[in-house]
Amino acid sequence: MHVEVVRRYPVKSMLGEELAEAHLDASGVAGDRTHALLDVDTGRVATAKHPRLWRALLRYAASLRDGRTLVHAPTGWTLDVEDPELGPRLSDELGRPVRPTADRPVGATVERPDPEDVLREGVEADVEAALLEIGQGSSGTTFVDYAPLHLITTATLAAVGTDLVRYRPNLVLRTPPGTAPFVENDWAGRELRLDGGAVLRVLIPTPRCSVPTLEHGDLPRDPRAVRVLLERNRVEVPGFGVLPCAGVYAEVVSPGRVGAGASAAL
Repeated sequence: MHVEVVRRYPVKSMLGEELAEAHLDASGVAGDRTHALLDVDTGRVATAKHPRLWRALLRYAASLRDGRTLVHAPTGWTLDVEDPELGPRLSDELGRPVRPTADRPVGATVERPDPEDVLREGVEADVEAALLEIGQGSSGTTFVDYAPLHLITTATLAAVGTDLVRYRPNLVLRTPPGTAPFVENDWAGRELRLDGGAVLRVLIPTPRCSVPTLEHGDLPRDPRAVRVLLERNRVEVPGFGVLPCAGVYAEVVSPGRVGAGASAAL
């Protein structure tokens, strides 16, 4: 296999950026999910997993430039995440009071409705949402959902037939012709060695919420991004149950650099 794409998402649930190369360490891709918005009313982490409240976050983008994390609005403005104007500006545009932060609260939680409920009832429906603690598979303090890295293969993306951006991966791995879709399901517990010295350990398949089905920037809604998984790839995820999955979560065993074109071997 080869690394086809390297991506990071400096602010949780905002669009990210593609990188030529990146450093990997125990926290994952350097600069990934270092910031998030906290819902001032609830103290919970804002995430498009709850589309009725936060799907508009996917219209914003974040990037890292010269050590500064920048937020880019769909209306054209750009502000440093540390700018005191950012919180009020986002609160006004999102319709809920939010506070940008780089400090993940102890036991930080997100609200996650079942994607089947969202598909059936619609993104505006007030459906029941489970409360989940984030970062349970990470020793770091970034705002990852579970583990430091999310990987997905081109075989899986081709089987679903939608844009990779919807799954918010850190690494997209190009698999040889003829590779079965959802091959990642069988990687749990195995190590993946990358050019540049990094060694990853695959943890669990990645459960999918309704985020891949939502609008991402200029990309329209695409319900098949989860419907295909509901039909073809419901798998047992240790500790979470049988869920629609695409890709896998991984941790970094040995740090190193990774770039597009690097070889990757199990």
